[in-house]
Order: sequence, then structure tokens, then C-alpha cells
Amino acid sequence: MPWLKAFVAGFLATLLCHQAVVGLFYLAGLIPAPPFNMAPVPPLGVPQVISLAFWGGIWGLPLWWLIRSRRRIKYAVTALLAGAIAPTAVAMLVVFPLKGLEVSLQTVLGGLLVNGAWGLGVATLMWLIHRQRPPVRKDTRGR
Repeated sequence: MPWLKAFVAGFLATLLCHQAVVGLFYLAGLIPAPPFNMAPVPPLGVPQVISLAFWGGIWGLPLWWLIRSRRRIKYAVTALLAGAIAPTAVAMLVVFPLKGLEVSLQTVLGGLLVNGAWGLGVATLMWLIHRQRPPVRKDTRGR
């Protein structure tokens, strides 16, 4: 069950955190495309943002594996660094060349920022899911 939660956290972190940073970049005029791109993506024709969120869910699995046993600052720093570096490296070294997209300093830095935000989002959502709940108070009068 924790792996399903990690997938959901990765999916939601894409929509909440990754796309929020994309939106900030768009509002600042740093990128031409707005967040939440609904253009269909081959081969299934799902909206681009849903495809991206699906892959965010997939990436949430190894990220959770990396951070699950870490505590406090190591938890957050590992999520930030792994979230920033791993997906950005795969995007720049595999996905961009396959799609014929240019890799530049701007795309690398942008990728590190949006994916770092995603990693922190996954860590935050997983922390919220797994944090300790107060124990249920039992009625001591026998009820």
C-alpha cells in the first residue's frame, strides 16, 4: 500500500508543485507554454499534463524508496536533490533527444527547479500521509 501512496503522491505533486513552478515561469515570461497543457499526447491522446502526472507518479516510487528511511533535514534534502537531478537527467539525456528538442542551460536549470519542487511535494505529501496520528482515546468507564 505505501507504493500506491507514493504513486499518488508523485501524481499529485506534479499537479500541485511542478505545475505551480511552471506557472510562475510562464507568468515571469521565462517560458512560452502555460501550465496544465491539455494538448493530446500520442499514442493514447491523453492530455499532456495527465501524461506528465502519470510519469510523476512513476518517479514517485524510486523517490519514496530513497527518502522513506531518512529523517528530518535528510528527508527533505534527499527529496529535493533526487527529485531535481534524476528526472531532469532522464529528460535532458533521453526524452529531449528522442523528441528532437534542444537541451540548453535554460532547460536544464528550469528542469532542476520544477523537478526539485516536485520532489519536495512528494516528500511533503508522503509525510502528511504517514505522520503519526494521535492515538484513539479509549473510554476508561467501560463503554
